[in-house]
Amino acid sequence: MSKPDYIYVVYIQAPCEKVWDALIDPEMNKEYWGRHCNVSDWKVGSRWQHADYDDRTQVRVAGTVIESNRPHRLVLSWARPEHLDDPDQVSKVTFTIEQQFGSSKLTVIHSDLDDEMLRAVSGGWPPILSSLKTLLETGASMPMTRQPWKRTS
Repeated sequence: MSKPDYIYVVYIQAPCEKVWDALIDPEMNKEYWGRHCNVSDWKVGSRWQHADYDDRTQVRVAGTVIESNRPHRLVLSWARPEHLDDPDQVSKVTFTIEQQFGSSKLTVIHSDLDDEMLRAVSGGWPPILSSLKTLLETGASMPMTRQPWKRTS
């Protein structure tokens, strides 16, 4: 039986390069991702971490860079740090950025999800990506994503 996918599409009035940079730049991440940031050298095969911006030892999610094709495609494995060695607990996130209608179309496909992770990302991706869009279009992220996120489970 296959695991479900979560798909989110948003159009952002910004060049593909700016959307890409917002996904990988820790300074930009902290503005729209609850004071967390994504840290890596973004080379294929490298480890990446989604960590607390102020205390990088507090890692919420980690994985490996599977594909990195600036500025159009980034693919990451995704798991809680304690589950990195359990293939049943590892999912995959694909970010595709395309120029379309004078804007960037960002498609996020989070695949191979178990029920717990599906619930978590279904509540997480919409505000994060909406705040990313707002940040790139207005220069300020949405207030709800400027505060640290609390894990509820």
